[in-house]
Amino acid sequence: MRKHATMRLASAAAALTSLTLLAACGTGSDGGATASGDGQTTSGETASAGEGDGETIVIGFSQRRLAGSDWWATLLQGAEDKAAELGAKIIVTDAGGDTVKQNSDIQTLLTQGVDAVILNPHDPTGVAPGVAAVTDAGVPLVVVNSNLSEDLAPQQFCYVAENQVQVARGMGEEIAAWADENFGGEPVKAVVIGGYSGETVTDLRNQGVVEGFESYSGDVEWLPIRYGEWLPDKALGPVRDIATANPDLRVVLSLSDVMLPGIKQGLDDAGILDQVVIGSYDGQMSVVKEMIDNPTGPVQANASNEPYKQGQTAVEKAIAAIKGETQDAVCPGGEFWIETFLATPANAAEFYDPTRQF
Repeated sequence: MRKHATMRLASAAAALTSLTLLAACGTGSDGGATASGDGQTTSGETASAGEGDGETIVIGFSQRRLAGSDWWATLLQGAEDKAAELGAKIIVTDAGGDTVKQNSDIQTLLTQGVDAVILNPHDPTGVAPGVAAVTDAGVPLVVVNSNLSEDLAPQQFCYVAENQVQVARGMGEEIAAWADENFGGEPVKAVVIGGYSGETVTDLRNQGVVEGFESYSGDVEWLPIRYGEWLPDKALGPVRDIATANPDLRVVLSLSDVMLPGIKQGLDDAGILDQVVIGSYDGQMSVVKEMIDNPTGPVQANASNEPYKQGQTAVEKAIAAIKGETQDAVCPGGEFWIETFLATPANAAEFYDPTRQF
């Protein structure tokens, strides 16, 4: 078993009209603020609290996209729940996978007078105008899940995520150990299924799983990485195509559990699901349960990244910054790594929690 750890107040916010939570989110707390299907912000009061003067802290959350991903919905739920617990208000915008809109969303949040911005960037470089606006406004910036580019990162108060290279490396090593035992060191073809080309998250996880799987004792032929845009329907076609063109494919390393149904369907359509070992990433409880129920099935390792904890922690860091706590005290070096787990069929029962999605 391998386990890897790792002020301005919003007077305008009260004037916003409450809209319906994006249906795909499947989330929302009584006191949170959510996004409608067109990405417009909505506002809802949490329990009244603040910094001791009865005023409510308001946090803006600029989310890269919500539709189609339980992972992103879980990230948002963690943020909303923590904000409610701490007596803050949270206003969420949904960029819908559009970097131009995300920059506009950030400006909208600033216009509404938020005290801090939490940003899950769709493009680590393309959000530069939005990041600059936050900096110019003197508002703390907390980045969660997806990274900013190296040029932009110094403007963040804190980046909250798992150590993606380390976590992915652990998953790759686990699959390599399984392959050594079951393939006997024979040459294998392997492929990584990532999110988007050129995306920092995809690049970091790809680096980690490749480094980890290189511990396999035999020769590895790496097929070109395929991209599923973090969604099952988007992963289906690319996986089906590469599996059909490579019927001797033996190893598939998925960089997100959300894509896994499409990956498995693509392999099944090509007639090779029963000969492939899969490592995946996210710690989705349905995948952990699958390893318990089918320990000899295709999925043999699953690395978590704790979206709910990421959302909670991002809110905690934002409130600390609003209250004047220093980066050195709250987020040394500007980065905070969430503790994670690595599940296998042998230890999956230890991590399975039916009350959670991830």
